[in-house]
Amino acid sequence: MRNSSIDSAVLDARTRYIEANPRSASRHEDARRSLPGGNTRSVLWYEPFPVAIVKGEGCSVTDLDGHRYTDFVSEYSAALYGHSNLVIQEAIISAVRKGIALGGPNIFEARLAEVLTERFPALERVRFCNSGTEANIMAISAARALTGRQEVLVFREGYHGGVLTFAHGGSVLNLPFPFIFADYNDVEGTEMLLGAHKDSLAAVILEPMLGGGGCIRASDPFLGMLRAKTTDIGALLIFDEVMTSRLDYGGLQTVTGVTPDLMTLGKYVGGGASFGAFGGRGALMDHFDPSRRDVFSHGGTFNNNILSMAAGLTGLTRVLTKEASARFNALGERLRAGMQNLLDSEGVAGIVCGYGSLMNLHFVSGPVMSPADLHDADERLNQLWHLEMMLAGQYVTPRGMLALSLSHEESHIQRFLEVFGAFLDNNRAILPAVGQHRGAA
Repeated sequence: MRNSSIDSAVLDARTRYIEANPRSASRHEDARRSLPGGNTRSVLWYEPFPVAIVKGEGCSVTDLDGHRYTDFVSEYSAALYGHSNLVIQEAIISAVRKGIALGGPNIFEARLAEVLTERFPALERVRFCNSGTEANIMAISAARALTGRQEVLVFREGYHGGVLTFAHGGSVLNLPFPFIFADYNDVEGTEMLLGAHKDSLAAVILEPMLGGGGCIRASDPFLGMLRAKTTDIGALLIFDEVMTSRLDYGGLQTVTGVTPDLMTLGKYVGGGASFGAFGGRGALMDHFDPSRRDVFSHGGTFNNNILSMAAGLTGLTRVLTKEASARFNALGERLRAGMQNLLDSEGVAGIVCGYGSLMNLHFVSGPVMSPADLHDADERLNQLWHLEMMLAGQYVTPRGMLALSLSHEESHIQRFLEVFGAFLDNNRAILPAVGQHRGAA
């Protein structure tokens, strides 16, 4: 009966969602005529259809049917500055008035590079590109060229871009690099793999906290082993900080105390415009110096585009100060603790993984150290949570990930916790209980 109750609850929520969003439903059907499934970015699709967003202001978004939500998606961490920061808006407008696509170096790019190299310990030199995906491709390719080796060690359920995604065994669209798969936070198993491939391994790439893999942090022993072992065998350690760089003023690497050889950036660093960057030690990155005879050529029409350079520089120097970074990451910790307290007080088997301004709700008993610990989670519970939170005015992701922006205040956190508490209370009978065997009906 419990399975039937969950299905009934999901069906009821879905029916109310469809009734509440007729214009988004119509837009979705119209979009299907020219876009496969009405979609051009897979993560934004969910059943029965996604709401269409027509306006964003601060940490609020409004959909096509006029519903206003408090935004805890935050463009999957990219909208760190919120949707209407006036300082960044003015920087973009001012830059655009002087011309777009100028076809030469501009006044922003070197200053932005200087700010990044001062901010992140791993960066002595940096190159710009157009997305986190592109940044990771370039970092991996550079590692293979620098080491003269071919293999790349990645972690199951990791995500480094649209052609570097390793959920569910990896995507058929992945680039054809020779990948070696390891398990996240498996110290002994990963160390054995590194030893076995010591002569052929070019790089290890990982997020110091998984993003798409559930906001699971890498343990200190795990990162310490990776730093020591890659140095020992001559492979390069790459941190994908496209998401995690927002978790501290100097990135999550500052919190962990582990400095990689190369790192990548993206998302919010462009101030809301398309952005990617890769960089690391000067001795490595200077191979991209065009004045060298043995240069690694790296092109890209929009690598130094005016919008990203102006917005990115303004955001990092005038908006995302040390104080602002500390404030909104502390606010995220309060949200995560509040959610966990509600789960515990209701006796619901659930854990909120994460750190600072990024977190992920999982309806499983803890601890969660790797994505394998989530394999028995009932996806219907996430569907139910997603729909009910949306119907209550909280814009959240279907997979349970939450991301704060600088626009969030204590009042937004308090309201979210009230709605979340009501969801737990209303659905207590069908949610998994603490101590219940994983996968039990």
